[in-house]
Amino acid sequence: MANNSKINERVIELFERGIDIPDDETIDAIRAALEELGAVFIPEEGSQGVGVRLKFNQSVTKRLGILESEGGITAKDDVP
Repeated sequence: MANNSKINERVIELFERGIDIPDDETIDAIRAALEELGAVFIPEEGSQGVGVRLKFNQSVTKRLGILESEGGITAKDDVP
């Protein structure tokens, strides 16, 4: 994550642990990196709270893994 966002690992760790809140520019860089890696940020809608999910559901993820292991095209948003 630190490599993709170009943000120091310690800054990310402190943010994840709720010890420190980075500036808006740093948060934007982290969010952009997560989105590039397949995260989708879900806005609050009525009684539904905000959230984060992977770009692909489990079935699609499994099929992508099979294709990639067969020599398919890979990219930075590879899904484990």
